[in-house]
Amino acid sequence: MLNPWLALEAGADPAERAGAVRRAHEDFLAEGTISAPVRDVVADSWRRCAGARVEPDGTARIELADAELAAYRAAHPLARAMPLFRELLGTIADDGAHLLSVCDEQGRMLWVEGHPQVRQRAERMNFVAGARWAEACTGTNAPGTALAVDHAVQIFAAEHYCHPVQSWTCAAAPVHDPRTRRLIGAVDITGGDHLAAPQSLALVQATARAAEAHLAELAGLVPGPRAYHLEALGRDEALLHTGHGAPRRLGRRHSEILMLLAAHPDGLTGDRLGLELYGEREVHPVTLRAELSRLRQLLGELLGSRPYRLRTPIGTDHGTVSDALRSGDLAAAVAAYRGPLLPLSEAPGIIRLRGQLADRLRQRLLSRREVGPLESWVRTSWGEDDLAAWEALLTALPSAERAVPAARIHALRANYGLGPATYPQRLPG
Repeated sequence: MLNPWLALEAGADPAERAGAVRRAHEDFLAEGTISAPVRDVVADSWRRCAGARVEPDGTARIELADAELAAYRAAHPLARAMPLFRELLGTIADDGAHLLSVCDEQGRMLWVEGHPQVRQRAERMNFVAGARWAEACTGTNAPGTALAVDHAVQIFAAEHYCHPVQSWTCAAAPVHDPRTRRLIGAVDITGGDHLAAPQSLALVQATARAAEAHLAELAGLVPGPRAYHLEALGRDEALLHTGHGAPRRLGRRHSEILMLLAAHPDGLTGDRLGLELYGEREVHPVTLRAELSRLRQLLGELLGSRPYRLRTPIGTDHGTVSDALRSGDLAAAVAAYRGPLLPLSEAPGIIRLRGQLADRLRQRLLSRREVGPLESWVRTSWGEDDLAAWEALLTALPSAERAVPAARIHALRANYGLGPATYPQRLPG
């Protein structure tokens, strides 16, 4: 298949493929093995779901309702894009065969719209506004998986991890804040097997791009230096969004330099920048000047000197998380945290920035004990072995929902050579 995000290649028989994937899904649940014709993106998702102990016969949990839901979605950035979503996808939502849905960055459905009879069918699996369809909670599904991998994707029939969803096919695309590039949600169309056609994926991708452009226009953003944004969390090589075309992938050293300059808006002398990059190692000054010269070829007038600085501040995903923590929005901070800052970097300045952000975020998680952010944290590769976070989640949950964290805590304490622990029924909030 040329496009791994499409469910079916040209000429494939949907019924035959659905049967083959269903058998592969049964084998995976029984034996943990995955074979053709399961796509890599689906196989990876199934493994994440199994690791998160998603119940294959489960349904989505409703987290927001009534006045709380209305207030939350009215304040959400995607509320400003809903007229556009309805304009571009309204016909699909009204044709009696599809649903239009929009979720936030945590996978909580904010709007689910379409013909009443189709919505009624979807209600049986809690595909409703206010329900959480994050992959780690509700298994492989287009909006949840699009958020998990930050890419548009189709999910076809038995590719869904949970049985109640396997009669549906969906296509979804993530939507980003045009200023910070932070993931703010996803737009999805859900219906029958015919949605496995390439057109549905292209449609949601185009709609997501149009929504981002619309939000940029509302925010008064124009392409240029002020639209620059650096993605460096969870990446060994940062991506630089310039506001023009596809983002540029930077080499590791350029990623470190640009991140350090973004974190020091007043600039750094050559000696200080050298220390931040190389520490006490003896490095000839020409080495640093050569790196900066090559970086200037990419950035042009954006990179100033004496001291080295960015003439126009650029946004970073590191800054997005920091801003969310500063404002007290823990859920937004966890959603924007895509992993440690430049994780393979050994530059002292990057190591310091990496540790400071991770420590601040983790301490806030442990002190606030909010269920949603804690659940998101422990289902990541950097949080899945965090014993303290699992214990905080256990104490924050009602007794009826403690089985999964209790089992994980038991396994982690055994791995760490610790004895069993006892916990209060629920800590005071």
